[in-house]
Amino acid sequence: MPKKTDFFQDVYAIVRLVPIGRVTSYGAIGNYLGAAKSARMVGWAMNNAHSLQPPVPAHRVVNRNGLLTGRGHFNPPSLMQQLLENEGVLIKNDQVVNFKAHFWDPMEELKL
Repeated sequence: MPKKTDFFQDVYAIVRLVPIGRVTSYGAIGNYLGAAKSARMVGWAMNNAHSLQPPVPAHRVVNRNGLLTGRGHFNPPSLMQQLLENEGVLIKNDQVVNFKAHFWDPMEELKL
């Protein structure tokens, strides 16, 4: 398992690259960082990202099905949905509508 502090910084660097109007998943970030089974650790990183500078757009990270599972860590919880909708991402029942069209996969988008 990677060292937590370095891993968190790597997660933040990837999330800062997610374009406006797109979303990625905890697992996709972990997979890109070579830690395929670390979706939960990516979630912990997102929970700690809300006051970082430069800002980390944690609202753009959802679960593998497009569900806003991190919404409880926003204040108020509806803020995650509001931020995504402000970027043109439609949410219905706490899930990204047309998730595949909005999905940003770092393995594809950040090919070396």
